[in-house]
Amino acid sequence: MGTSLRWQARLRATLRRWRGAPLTALIVGGFILMAATAIGTALTVERFRQTAIDAGRDSLESAVRLLARHFDREFEDFSVLQKSIIAEMEGRGIESPDVFRGEMATLETHEMLRTKANGWSDIAGANVFDADGVLINSSKRWPVADVKIADRNYFVRLKNDPASVEQVEIVPGRFGSGPAIVFARRVSGLYGEFLGVVTRAITPEQLESFFESTGLGEESSIALHHQDGQLIARIPRVDAMLGRNFRKGTPEQLAVFERPFVSTQLASPIDGRERLVASRKLTSEPLVVIATKSLDATLATWRAQTKFFVAIAVLSIALLVLTLFLIFRQMTRRLSVEKQRLDTALNTMTQGLLMFDQDERLIVCNRRYIDMYGLSPQVVKPGAYFRDVVQHRQDTGSFEGDVQSYCDRVLSKTATRQSSIVETPNGRLIEIRNQPSITGGWLATHEDVTERIRADERIAHMAHYDSLTDLPNRVLMRGHLDHRVAELATGRPFAVLYVDVDEFKGINDSLGHEIGDEVLRQVAARLRGCASVDDLVARLGGDEFAIVTAATCGHDELADLAEKILKEFCAPANCKGHEIRTDVSIGIAVAPDHASNVEDLLKRADMAMYAAKSEGRGTYRFYAPEYDAKAKQRRQLELDLRQALARGEFEVHYQPLVDLGTNTVTGCEALLRWHHPDRGMVSPAEFIPIAEETGLISEIGEWVLKTACHEAGTWPGQIRIAVNVSPVQFRTKTLALKVAAVLAESGLAAGRLELEVTETVLIRDDEEALTILQQLRDLGVRIALDDFGTGYSSLSYLHRFPFDKIKIDRSFINDIGEPEGSSPIVQAVVMMATARHMATTAEGVETEGQRKILQALGCSQMQGYLFSPAIPGPRLKQLLSAQQIVAA
Repeated sequence: MGTSLRWQARLRATLRRWRGAPLTALIVGGFILMAATAIGTALTVERFRQTAIDAGRDSLESAVRLLARHFDREFEDFSVLQKSIIAEMEGRGIESPDVFRGEMATLETHEMLRTKANGWSDIAGANVFDADGVLINSSKRWPVADVKIADRNYFVRLKNDPASVEQVEIVPGRFGSGPAIVFARRVSGLYGEFLGVVTRAITPEQLESFFESTGLGEESSIALHHQDGQLIARIPRVDAMLGRNFRKGTPEQLAVFERPFVSTQLASPIDGRERLVASRKLTSEPLVVIATKSLDATLATWRAQTKFFVAIAVLSIALLVLTLFLIFRQMTRRLSVEKQRLDTALNTMTQGLLMFDQDERLIVCNRRYIDMYGLSPQVVKPGAYFRDVVQHRQDTGSFEGDVQSYCDRVLSKTATRQSSIVETPNGRLIEIRNQPSITGGWLATHEDVTERIRADERIAHMAHYDSLTDLPNRVLMRGHLDHRVAELATGRPFAVLYVDVDEFKGINDSLGHEIGDEVLRQVAARLRGCASVDDLVARLGGDEFAIVTAATCGHDELADLAEKILKEFCAPANCKGHEIRTDVSIGIAVAPDHASNVEDLLKRADMAMYAAKSEGRGTYRFYAPEYDAKAKQRRQLELDLRQALARGEFEVHYQPLVDLGTNTVTGCEALLRWHHPDRGMVSPAEFIPIAEETGLISEIGEWVLKTACHEAGTWPGQIRIAVNVSPVQFRTKTLALKVAAVLAESGLAAGRLELEVTETVLIRDDEEALTILQQLRDLGVRIALDDFGTGYSSLSYLHRFPFDKIKIDRSFINDIGEPEGSSPIVQAVVMMATARHMATTAEGVETEGQRKILQALGCSQMQGYLFSPAIPGPRLKQLLSAQQIVAA
C-alpha cells in the first residue's frame, strides 16, 4: 500500500512538471521577445537618425550644386556685356588714360553702351570709370552723373594690381540706397597701363529671390560669399551681416572658402547652432555658394519617428505582458466556452438582434441593437417586455410616434414573416425583419441599410446625370425626347439647341483638365440660368451640351434664347484664378418642322451647330437643308482621303529656305499637296484636319517623310529637307524608329533632316513627347519649333528642350514694316534665339522690304513667295542646279 501511494505521488509530481515546463518556457520566451523588441527599436531609431542626417546632407549638396551651376551660367552671361565693351574699347588701340577718357566720354560711346546693354536688367547698367575713378560714361543716362569710386576697394585693387582682371565686392549705396554687388573689370592700354574700369551691379535681393525658390525648409539658410569670406547675399536676410567677413574660425570653417566642394557638420559662426553645411565654389567668379540647415530641423522628422517607434515598442511590450497575463489566467481559470462563443457570435453581428417569447418578454438582445439606438443595457435586458423596450426607445429619442399603436400593429403580425424599412429621427434607414418562432414568440433583426439604399440612389442618379455638372446626361435626355416626340401628335412642338464650347481643347491642353472641368461646370451653370424651369439642360459629353425647350413661341423666340446664351458667355469666367473667355456655337433644330423623330432631330441640330462653327464660331444657326449636302460632301472627302494614298494622288512640293546672309537656298520645306481626280487641287487646310481626326495623318506623314528624304538624297551639297510632324504621329511612340528606318533606306545623312513640331506636341507638358524629341536628337536629326509665338506658353519650351531652329509665324511678318508693327517682337525672338544658339526662319516673306528688315534684325533664314512658292521636285532641281552654276 505504501509503495503504491509513493508511486502515485511521484506520478502526480511528474505531471505537474510537464504542465509547468511549457508555462516557464512561455514566460522566458516572452521576456526574450521583449528584450529583442527594445534592442531592435534602439537600433532602428539610430539607423533612422543617420538616414535623416544623410538625407539632409544630400538635399543641401543638391541645392548648392544646382545654385552653383545656375550662377556659373548667369554670371558668365552677366560678364559677356562687360567683356564685349572692354574688347570694343581696347580694340581702338588707346595708349593713355587721357586718350581713353576723351574717347569714352562721348555721346557715340554712350549709344554704343546703351545698345550693348539693351535687354539686360540690373540696377546700375554698364558704367565706365577713368583711371581716377570718375564716371565718364554710362548705358543708363547721358550726360553722366558726378560719381567717383576712387575710394572703393575693388577700384584700388584693380588699379594697383596689373594682374587683377576682375573684382567682385558688395558695397553700400552712395545716396542711402541699399547695398549692391559690383562686378568690376580692368581696362588696360596697349602696354598694360591702367586706363579705367567697367562695372555692372546687381542687388542682393535679386540673388536672394532665387535662393527662396529652392525651398530648403525651416531653419535653413543659403548664402553667397566672396572667396575672401565677405558675405554678399543671404536668406534669411540680416542686413547687418552683408559685407561682413566670415573667413575665420576652425579649419573646417576655413575649408568652406578654400576647397571646391565641402559637405560637413559644424557650429555656425552666426548663431552658434550645430548645422549641416554644404558649399561649392563657382568656376566663373571668385564666389562660394553655402547652404546650411540646423541639425535640430534636420532631425525633426526623426524625433517624430522616434516617438512613434518608442510608443510602438512600449505598446508591443505591454501587449506581450498582457498576453502572458491572459494566457496565465486562461490556464488557471476555466471559463464557459460555449457561452463565450454565443456572446461573441451575437455581439459581432452587423444587425441588431432581439428574441421575444410568446409572452412578449425579451430573451436575447445583442450589443449591436443597444449601440444602434443608444439604449441602456440596464433597461433592455432579458425579461423586459416588448412595450417597455419601445417606450425606452421613445424616451431616448430613437423612436417617434405612438408606442401603443405601434406595438399593437407589430404584435398583430408576429405570426407571419414581415419586413419594413423605417427612418429614425437622425435620418438613418433601418430595415426591421420579424421572423415567427415555432414555439411562439418571434425573432427580430434591425439592420442599418442607409448606405446601401443611398448608394443605390446614387447609382440610379449617376446613370441619368452627369457626374461633373450634375446635369441630365444623354440617356435621360433621350428618354425626355422620346416623351416629347410622343406629344407631337397633340400639337406640342419643341426644339433642341446643341451648344458646343469653342476652342475648349486649347483650354484643356494649356491650363489642365482641372481648369477645364471648372470651365464646364460654369458653362452648365450659365446654361441653367438662361433656360426656363420647363426646359431640359443636358450635357451630352465632352464640351457638348443641349437644351430641350418648348417651341410654341416660334423661331424669333428661339433666336432670342440663343442670343441670350451668347450674351451670357460674353463675360469672362473666373476659374480658380484664371480669367477665361469662352464662346459657344449653337445649332437649333425644331420638331416637327425639321424632323419628327429623335435620331434625325439630334443629327440636324448637330449639323446646324457645325455650320455655326464653320461660319465664324460664337454664333447660332437654325438647321437648313443645305447642311445635309455639306455633311455628305465632308463624308465623301473623308472616303476619298482614305483611298488617295493608295491611288497615288498625293504629291510633295518643296518651298526653298533662303539664307538671308548669302541669299542662297540652304534647305527646303516639304509640303503635301492632294490632286483630287474630280475636284482638282484640294487645300491642305481642308483635308489635313480630317486626316488628323481619322488618324490617317500617321500613314500620310510616313509617306511624306519617306518621299522627301529620297528626293533630298538627290540634291547637291548639304541642302537640308524640313518635314512637318503631326502631334498624332507622336502618340504612336515609335516615331524615332520610323525616322531611323527612313534615313537608313534613303541614305540621307541625319544632319540634313529637320523635323518641324508645333507647340501642340508639348503643350500638355508631356514627358513622353520630350523623350521622343530627345530620341530624335540622338539620331542626329535637327528639331525646329514651328509657328512660334502663336500658342500659349512657347517661351517655356526653349528651356525644356534645345531646339535647333525657331520658325517665326507669318502673322508676325505681315506688318513688320509698319510703324506699329511686330518688328520689336521679331527682334526679341531673334535675340533670344541667338542667345540660345538657335537659328531663326521667317515664314511668309513676300516683299523686298520685309526681307531687308529681317536681314537687319539678324534673322537667319526666310521662306515665302518673294523667293519662290512651293514647287514640285523637278522644278526645284532646276532651281538648285542654277544656283550651283551661279556659285561656280
